Parts: sequence; structure tokens; C-alpha cells
Amino acid sequence: MVTTSSVSAADLKGSGATFPYSVYQAWIGAYHKATGTEIDYIGKGSSAGIKDAEARTVDFAGSDAPLNPNKLAKDKLYQFPGVVGAITMSYNMPNTPKLRLSRAAISGIALGEIKYWDNKTITAANHGVKLPHEKITFVHRADGSGTTFNFTYYLSKISNKWKETYGAKKALNWPGDHHVGGKGNTGVAALIKQTPYSIGYVDYADAKNNNLQMAVVQNKVGEFIAPELKAFQAAAAKASLDPRKDFYAVIADPKGKGAYPIVAATFILLPKEKADMDKKVTAFYDWSFKNGQSLASDLGYVPLPDALTNKIRKYWAEKGIN
Repeated sequence: MVTTSSVSAADLKGSGATFPYSVYQAWIGAYHKATGTEIDYIGKGSSAGIKDAEARTVDFAGSDAPLNPNKLAKDKLYQFPGVVGAITMSYNMPNTPKLRLSRAAISGIALGEIKYWDNKTITAANHGVKLPHEKITFVHRADGSGTTFNFTYYLSKISNKWKETYGAKKALNWPGDHHVGGKGNTGVAALIKQTPYSIGYVDYADAKNNNLQMAVVQNKVGEFIAPELKAFQAAAAKASLDPRKDFYAVIADPKGKGAYPIVAATFILLPKEKADMDKKVTAFYDWSFKNGQSLASDLGYVPLPDALTNKIRKYWAEKGIN
């Protein structure tokens, strides 16, 4: 492992989002091998990463929840996307290798209105599958989380009730009495793995690494889409990330045939006053954009297309940090 403790003399120190942690670790390892540069990135959630960026305790921070241009100006931060990934509905149900979840089923489970697996809203999309009369345990993040922000943003798109009652947030008091919280995507994955009849939202890499069952979910045009790279790519192609807005955008629930609906871009935050350090960070991401695409794809992330990475390089140049 190339990462070192927070008291070590790493060349660059970062913290924040756990959603891209797997791909960042893969890129950090490859970059170290190629350049000798040591990077310490601690995955502790987007909220903690944003606080670290604001307090200037790290050289860069990761956040799955983008900051709007006004917030960036107030905190004197730059922002650019690092990679696009997907959030899965991972579950633990013996003898049920395949599960289809409609939009109504997903929002009903999150709202606490669907309490048992054999609820008719779930069974309606699973003809021929015998679902048990077992109580659902919904697993969510216990810490401030960009994954939660993107998942609740998605819930706001598919449920007016969710939008009007809760909205998109990095942390919230989840409704109902059927839920438990885990720390980080890894913590949520571990809880699902050890809790029969549970379901929760987990980034694809953590779901895959933990061999979790992943549901096929209904997208905006009504198709049921499996969590696969080609479906993530179809969704990412719809993303509009504009450098004039510091790439501020949430991309969940895109329109389009074949598009997986629960996708998210994850972002990097840099302090404006540390141009020399920022150049070291952008050198790492520039190298990763050029050399880390297969590493990202292997882990189930969507590498940013060349058109977008060229926009990011132009943004860096305009800020004097490339």
C-alpha cells in the first residue's frame, strides 16, 4: 500500500469521499511506481473532506457532492471532476440471485413505506421469483456522505414525496424504523453482508469487492438496467459538466436508453492560494486521466472522456495550476 499515515511525509495529502476511494488508490499506486511521488488519501466521507479543504489541513479533498460556484468563491477553492461512478442497490437475500427494483420500490423502501420483501410493489417487477415475507433492513450511511447526497438527489428525482419531505442531503434522519447506518461505503457494504434480508446503497466498487448481490433497477425511460460498465458509460455520456460553473452539476437519473440511473461524478477541491501544491495535484490527475483509464474501468468506474479532460486542463491553465 502506498498510502501512509497522516503523520508521515507524503508528498501530497488528501481526504474525503469514499465513493472513488478504490480508483484513487489504484491511481496513487500506479503514479508512485511511475514517478516516485507519495500520495496519502484518506477516505473519510465527503463532508469531512470539505471541512478539511476549508480548514486547509490537506492539499486536496474529494467530494461526491459538488460545491456551487458561490460556495467555492467564499471558501477560495477550485473544483474539477475526477471520475464518474455508479451507486448500486446491493442486497442480502438467500436464494434470490436476481432482483428487479422499480422506481416506486426503491423510493418506498427508502421512505420506510415498504417493510417486507414480498410487498406487491416489489413482487410486481419480479414475476416467477418467490420473495420471502421477511422484514427489510435498509442500510444507509451514518456519516456525512456524498454518496448519500447523490442517492437522495436521485430519490428526489423519482419521488415527489421524497423531494418535498427530505430533498438531497449529505446526511439525514432516515424515515421509518427499519434502518441501520454504516460508516463509509465499506461500512455499509459490510453491514449488508452480515445482515440477511437487508438492502442499501453502495458504490459499485465496494459492492463488487464484497461480492454483494446487486439489483437491476428501473431507469427514467422504464427499462430495467443491470449495474454494468456499459450502462454507466451510457449514463455518463449524458452528463453536462461546465467549466464556467466550476463543473458544478449533479448527474443522477439521466434520460436515455440503456442508461443506468444512479450515477454520480466525484470532484476534487483545491485551495486557490497554494498554486505550487495545486500543480502537483493536477499533475497527478493529468497523469491518471492519461494512464489510468483501464484501472478505472476494471474497478467499474467510467473514465472521463477526452473532451471533458481537455476542458479540465484548460480550466487548470486559466487558473495557473497546471
